[in-house]
Amino acid sequence: MRILHVVTLVSPDGAFGGPVTVAFNQAAELARRGHDVTVCGGTRGYEAIPTERDGVALQLFPVVQLPRLGFAGMTSPGLVRWVRANVTDFDVVHVHLARDLVTMPMALMAVLRAEKVVVQTHGMVVSDTRLSTKVFDRLLTRPVFARVAAALYLNDRELKSLRNIGGHGLSCVELINGVKPYETRDPAAETSGEVVFVGRLHRRKNAPMFVAAAHLLIERGSAAHFTLVGPDEGDGAAVSAAIDGEQQISWIGALGPNDVVDLLRKAAIYVLPAVDEPFPMTVLEAMSVGLPVVITTSCGLADFVTEHGAGLVVDATAADIAGAIDELLANPDRAQAMAARGRQAVRSHASVDAVVTKLVAYYQ
Repeated sequence: MRILHVVTLVSPDGAFGGPVTVAFNQAAELARRGHDVTVCGGTRGYEAIPTERDGVALQLFPVVQLPRLGFAGMTSPGLVRWVRANVTDFDVVHVHLARDLVTMPMALMAVLRAEKVVVQTHGMVVSDTRLSTKVFDRLLTRPVFARVAAALYLNDRELKSLRNIGGHGLSCVELINGVKPYETRDPAAETSGEVVFVGRLHRRKNAPMFVAAAHLLIERGSAAHFTLVGPDEGDGAAVSAAIDGEQQISWIGALGPNDVVDLLRKAAIYVLPAVDEPFPMTVLEAMSVGLPVVITTSCGLADFVTEHGAGLVVDATAADIAGAIDELLANPDRAQAMAARGRQAVRSHASVDAVVTKLVAYYQ
């Protein structure tokens, strides 16, 4: 099959996070199986825009940023022209859909012209009562949902939102995120005392709480080091103020996807205090390299982590997060056992190979 994946933003710092990682994981596996795959989208930050990644052809075009709207205000005139000229050449168009001015207009163009269109919303298109969102949905989201072959969802919470927006006539198919088989972490990392947070510094990710938990542990005499990785999406100033010069806490900014995996392989514990995070790829990546994880009860992976004994699931408070980190640091054998179970769980249930097998069936 000729398959087109559409994403919002491809950048060297991986600023758009999980949805782009998922798209490239799927695309690379599809290409490995012999399909003709192209990923298109907006881009910024490259000296020379890449044309290939992991054996997948890229068609990337510079984005224009509308003021004060963040990712939602990105648009790409070059991408519009390319999709208009080429969308009918593909058997399937798979849009990693958000309420933005890159993927949503491309999805609308695709459903009006392409043979088959599938959308995957990654928890980004949820019920919202704001007037601006209602207008956006009336003009773009609902017309797209009315014509797609299927909307792929992560969990029951996302399914409910999709039904609220698109109605019960919308064909919805469950598909979890798949992770590549990363090399396991360095054994020395198990006792490194390195505790990491990876994610956009956005309100939902709750990075300041990670810093607050770190301070609690440092005040108790912990020698651990706490590292935050990710671009500023509004919480950067709060994180910097909260760190307040503490030498055992650092925010190193954004890293590219491969550098993030390398950092995880050198860490002892991964922590994501995010609230209502639907299905965080960084948690699966941490588990894949063999890290025990600490997440909150509202995380979409809470049941998965608990079921497989891959880490600790706690309330979203600094005290509870600090307590979980302390428990794992103080009991390395228990932490190592959790890490091993998590790695096996990802291999068995969340590998990109298994996910793409299901995806191909949906395409056909």
